[in-house]
Amino acid sequence: MAERLDQPKESRRRVWGFRRPRPDVFGAVAEGIARFMGTPRFLIYMTAFCLVWLAWNTLAPSTWRFDSAANGFTALTLMLSLQASYAAPLILLAQNRQDNRDRVAFEQDRVTAERNLADTEYLAREVAALRLAMADVATRDFVRSELRDLLEELRNTDSED
Repeated sequence: MAERLDQPKESRRRVWGFRRPRPDVFGAVAEGIARFMGTPRFLIYMTAFCLVWLAWNTLAPSTWRFDSAANGFTALTLMLSLQASYAAPLILLAQNRQDNRDRVAFEQDRVTAERNLADTEYLAREVAALRLAMADVATRDFVRSELRDLLEELRNTDSED
């Protein structure tokens, strides 16, 4: 395939002949695995796996057994240790990604709160300005009382004539 000049070259860094995985893809997969490991479904699957393993290596004919009860089910212990050795870093990676998301969300919440505070202060100043302006405006009650006074004066002047 010919190189295109309008697109950047792909990374040529390789690990053991393979392209290095993108951190976000690897992190998302690790997070999905870690999230699954914290579910009741995983616990049920893991319990079923161990029960089948123990039942097979206890009840199956001795020629079919691959993990001896006499040795304390060494292969099962190694499998569970391997699973735990991968689970711990995956969980830590998922927690780091969650911390980063929480940090970004906190920063966005802080910016939104600052903007809301500024808007609230602006509206409070506008309401205060309107109240001051309304002090100079004639209200309905004020106009009615002035009209009554004028009507009273007119009646008094008519009665004097």
